[in-house]
Amino acid sequence: MDGFTGGRHVLPEPERRAEAVTALGIDEQTEPFAPVRPTAAPDGAPNVVVVVLDDLGFGSSSAFGGPCPMPTADRLAADGLRYTRFHVTALCSPTRQALMTGRNHHSVGMGGTTEMATSAPGYTGFRPRSAATMARTLQANGYSTAAFGKWHQTPPSEISPIGPFDRWPTGEGFDHFYGFMACEMNHWYPLLFEGTTPVEPTRRPEEGYHLSEDLVDHAVDWVRTQRTMTPDRPFFTYLAFGASHAPLHVAPAWQQRHRGRFDHGWDRQRELTLERQKELGVVPASAELAPWAEGVPHWDELDDDQRALGARFMETFAGFTEHADTQLGRFVTELEELGELDNTLFVYLIGDNGASGEGGLEGTLVEHRLGHGLVDDPAEMIGHIDEIGGPDSYPIAPVGWALAMNTPYQWTKQVASHFGGTRDGLVVHWPRGIPDRGGLRHQFHHVIDVLPTVLECAGVPEPVSVDGVTQQPIEGVSMRYTFDAPDADDRRRTQYFEMCGNRGVYHEGWTAVTRHGVPWEMVPTAGRSFRDDVWELYDTTTDWSQAHDLAAAHPERLASLQELFLGEAAKYQVLPLDDRVTERENPKLAGRLDLVGNRRTVTYHGRTRRLIEETVPNVKNRSHAVVADVDTDGTLTDGVIVAQGGRFGGWALYCLGGRACYVYNYFGLAVHTLRAEDPMPPGRHEVRVDFAYDGGGVGRGGSVVLSVDDAKVATGVVDATVPYYFSFDETLDVGVDLGTPVSTDYPRTGNAFTGTVHTVRIELRDDAAPDDGGGYRRVMAAQ
Repeated sequence: MDGFTGGRHVLPEPERRAEAVTALGIDEQTEPFAPVRPTAAPDGAPNVVVVVLDDLGFGSSSAFGGPCPMPTADRLAADGLRYTRFHVTALCSPTRQALMTGRNHHSVGMGGTTEMATSAPGYTGFRPRSAATMARTLQANGYSTAAFGKWHQTPPSEISPIGPFDRWPTGEGFDHFYGFMACEMNHWYPLLFEGTTPVEPTRRPEEGYHLSEDLVDHAVDWVRTQRTMTPDRPFFTYLAFGASHAPLHVAPAWQQRHRGRFDHGWDRQRELTLERQKELGVVPASAELAPWAEGVPHWDELDDDQRALGARFMETFAGFTEHADTQLGRFVTELEELGELDNTLFVYLIGDNGASGEGGLEGTLVEHRLGHGLVDDPAEMIGHIDEIGGPDSYPIAPVGWALAMNTPYQWTKQVASHFGGTRDGLVVHWPRGIPDRGGLRHQFHHVIDVLPTVLECAGVPEPVSVDGVTQQPIEGVSMRYTFDAPDADDRRRTQYFEMCGNRGVYHEGWTAVTRHGVPWEMVPTAGRSFRDDVWELYDTTTDWSQAHDLAAAHPERLASLQELFLGEAAKYQVLPLDDRVTERENPKLAGRLDLVGNRRTVTYHGRTRRLIEETVPNVKNRSHAVVADVDTDGTLTDGVIVAQGGRFGGWALYCLGGRACYVYNYFGLAVHTLRAEDPMPPGRHEVRVDFAYDGGGVGRGGSVVLSVDDAKVATGVVDATVPYYFSFDETLDVGVDLGTPVSTDYPRTGNAFTGTVHTVRIELRDDAAPDDGGGYRRVMAAQ
């Protein structure tokens, strides 16, 4: 194969031993030496582009009958193939790890998100070396590789300035990376990385900045450069948008395009979507709407405020989605202008799981509140309706819209038992390799099948060894056979599903499933046993949408499929099942590596930046102190000494007109500020905050003392504190507050300390409150 030493089964290409040189001097050398050249890709290998949109359900996009206009998806589908029975894992990190490795998510340690990792083999969050990524395999076969956007596959303990970096994108086969590492990101004020270097945008939202546009700008620039510098090499581009995951951030013009389109509500939207899906042929004429989720209100049960808010949330979601897809269109147009589109295998995953039900029954202006069981009152939210989607919000839509976006299926993201959590639209476009234009493919496939499909199209065999490590078998099957044969028999006959205890198995048209929990109940109900879960049975050859449970009619078949699930679960490291969600976001409770360990004191130098929560001392639910060694600059010093979190939850120590100040921001609902009366004189000072936690459980309040040079300058009380996490996208920063500001006392940008911060020391006391295991449940019966 193109002279590749080892037949491409051993990667990277083994070095060739040079023949012995007999010439004494260069003047006696008669034959020229061959120059060292990079590994060549197989002859005719196509470019590869894999695109992932986030938290879109099967019934979201216009390409699959949904209400969100997606012109680029429509264009690619009209000239390519749509897969109507394509499945993912029901959650972010697991789908991405399965996509990249071609193995089931538990097989590669990603049974939950990276923030939910434990020490159990299927849930560690560490990809084994025996499962090389798509990027590393293509890179070792002569491809240029680049990733843009959301990564969400690196263990949190390794997301720090000191790494290690081998599980970052550039350590997993990508030559270049520009994007974010976390599960979600503020699209107005994102904290990004280029390679492993932290970067922030140079423009602000008021200057027209938006993350989706920024990602495509960088992807376009990279492809242009790659074609200029190495036109003989194919490229692999992975573009993973933050849209349409919370926060739903989009400019008003995109939101307003949809004003009034969703006033009919989510029940009617399901009906309209199903009608359109049947017209497109992405579901059969016999398909029915699956049952509505118990406990979720119908549209006509809402009051006027709830309907107004619900419509605005959906207008924002639709605008956010359309905007992202439109930006992707710029990338497609660039490939076309470069003459590369026809020979680019374009794989477009319209969702990494079902639409998210994590917005609860009402939706929220600030997603993190719901993660802690705090429900926004519609009567309060209605006064902020025009903020939804803008920089002053961090919104997520209510579950009713998630159910509608998953039409015609049941349930949502996290619920791996039902197709509402796992079935998403897939578009494959490759004019040079797919003769069918606008075709439909109804074969049953899974995200682990993408890698073997890409390898077969690229002419690359499954490697047996990568970087000296023997590889475990790829568990996916190639979909290449469907390109030329629309009616070919399925080659995937069995597939298990599991997430947060929600589980099931597909086998030859039948599914046996059991839903263990609901996405908006972030802490599981005490005493719930996996053995008590009720199983359902569906014949999807006649019941496309899992609308009719046949468990009572076919108990023997159900029992057989339950046994099959247990066998698959044992084989792929699914056991033991774990239904914890918010609790697993705490490394000590989850049982994974805690970078801080048992240290009670950590000192940071004055230019420390961009430390995520899992890499710093946990000041939540305990008494603590923050001690800063600073120099004022001879004027009325301003700016941030140290901050953690941002506008929607966190704390900061800063100076305002030379006065020492401390702020505690409780989810943006209450902001407690202490300010010294007098400015500090020029010179070196110790600024100290002592937080005495009240105790008695998690999330309680405390008393605060602010001191300068051992003298108390302000005291105060914080009524309640954030118990589990401040933010997934904000960081701890010394000498500045990056991202969004914790306090409005200082500007969003340009808030660096104007003096000098020498060190900041965080001290933890020994009174940490034990987790109560249930104080932050989202209980539907209370709504």
